[in-house]
Amino acid sequence: MLDGCVPWPKEFADRYRDEGYWQGVVLGDLLRTTSREDSERVAVVAGEERLSYGTLDTRADRLAAGLRGLGVGHHDRVIVQLPNSVEFVVVLVALFRVGAVPVLALPAHRRSEICYLARHCDAVAYIVPDIVDSFDYRELAAEVSAEAPTLRHVLVAGDPGPFKALDAVDDDPGEAATPDPGDVAFFLLSGGTTGAPKLIPRTHDDYAFQMRATAREMGLDRDGVYLAALPAAHNAALGCPGVLGTLWQQGRVVLGRTPSPDEVFPLIEREGVTLTTLMPAFVALWVELADLYEPDFSGLTIEVGGAKLDPEVARQVRPVLGATLSHWFGMAEGPLCFTRRDADPETVALTQGYPLCEADELRVVDEDGADVAPGAVGELLYRGPTTLRGYYRAEEHNARTMTPEGFLRTGDLVRIDDEGRLVVEGRSKDVVNRGGEKVPAEEVEENLRGHPGVRDAAVLAIPDRALGEKTCAVIVAEGEAPALAELKDFLSGRGMAEFKLPDRLETVPALPYTSIGKIDKRALRAQLDQGRESSR
Repeated sequence: MLDGCVPWPKEFADRYRDEGYWQGVVLGDLLRTTSREDSERVAVVAGEERLSYGTLDTRADRLAAGLRGLGVGHHDRVIVQLPNSVEFVVVLVALFRVGAVPVLALPAHRRSEICYLARHCDAVAYIVPDIVDSFDYRELAAEVSAEAPTLRHVLVAGDPGPFKALDAVDDDPGEAATPDPGDVAFFLLSGGTTGAPKLIPRTHDDYAFQMRATAREMGLDRDGVYLAALPAAHNAALGCPGVLGTLWQQGRVVLGRTPSPDEVFPLIEREGVTLTTLMPAFVALWVELADLYEPDFSGLTIEVGGAKLDPEVARQVRPVLGATLSHWFGMAEGPLCFTRRDADPETVALTQGYPLCEADELRVVDEDGADVAPGAVGELLYRGPTTLRGYYRAEEHNARTMTPEGFLRTGDLVRIDDEGRLVVEGRSKDVVNRGGEKVPAEEVEENLRGHPGVRDAAVLAIPDRALGEKTCAVIVAEGEAPALAELKDFLSGRGMAEFKLPDRLETVPALPYTSIGKIDKRALRAQLDQGRESSR
């Protein structure tokens, strides 16, 4: 396995193989069978483009050969920051075939995140689009190149500017070694509490099982059509079963730009979409605007997760949209629980269902790590054939987040009901869940303190009907307090992604601290609530 990654202990790896969870397949073979047996079958739809399995397979082979010609090889890390596009699919499959390791950045990430990733994983290449929604990724790439000493290549999908065009990386395919199924296939990014995202290694074996099992449970086969309305670099839209799982099942992938009803409602009906993935805020929006579009989604299953789902919204999905709802708890680290398609409406509205497979092991523990009483709330610990055993190059972090027995401390507060179903009650991590995007409070606080007008700072989650939560910055000013717009400009100038910028600003004379020197956020919330009551 790639140096810096933590493998499963041999006894667990042997067990997962013996029990059929890991079947020794590699993700580079994703398109092979269908390309050989039914090459004209449509694989991907993106705008006006409709690519067959044969064409996609050939493009991936030629790109893989071109990458080898550039010197990109086995275990080399390549940052991929592409929108939902044909290029995203081709690049991933090509890198799998090379044996290189894609690092899947999100389109919203900016200099702060990308420079860290490039340095942390010693990336040799960075693949970006030219311009998306008026943002020029080539300018970002120039900044990253200046700060990442190992970066040798910037490849651009579109107008390359000063860099190399992605479509110019092309060569005749030749023989190549096949990666080991137990090796790392790619890295996903964590949504953890610390400033820098952690790299989550996903192996060929574990991810192939995840795709296969979720496809089975969601009824997605070769006649299935998956709509990627969320960024495909998210685990949810990538492999649950998502884009890759659909291609593995020989189905059709429809790539959308956003989950906005005006874009995706016509796509769903035109393409006969059978499965998609949404954050709760968009489920509510779809329900709210259904009267304007009068959609018939009777053949559609919607997977929803990533944030708290209002039970009343869940109860409206079937009568208003005609769709089947599946309620999920999942992490890029591997844990997956969800309600099956035949679950009754109240189970879907109020629980996150059952684990992905029988080999998944769940514990619910108190602050001392002891198992709580049945039905009581505690932190969820998780171990299984898709759940990582450690983050990449993160020994200290792994010591805090992994138990000696190999369970992941999820940081989520849950209970297990009388039927064995998971119910998520909250979280112990200091993270704002802003419409499914995780905003680490510590990172924003640290950057706020760098402003000359900020002496101290805390970041809180505040309820929001559309996004679930928004970000509130609470500052102690140094002199005249800066305005919210000024702070947002300052943080953007530091290279922070837009979704991490605070939505609201509060100023206080001082922050409350606990006896061990940590910001007492419970006391701070009470202080702010009391201040609002007094001002009424």
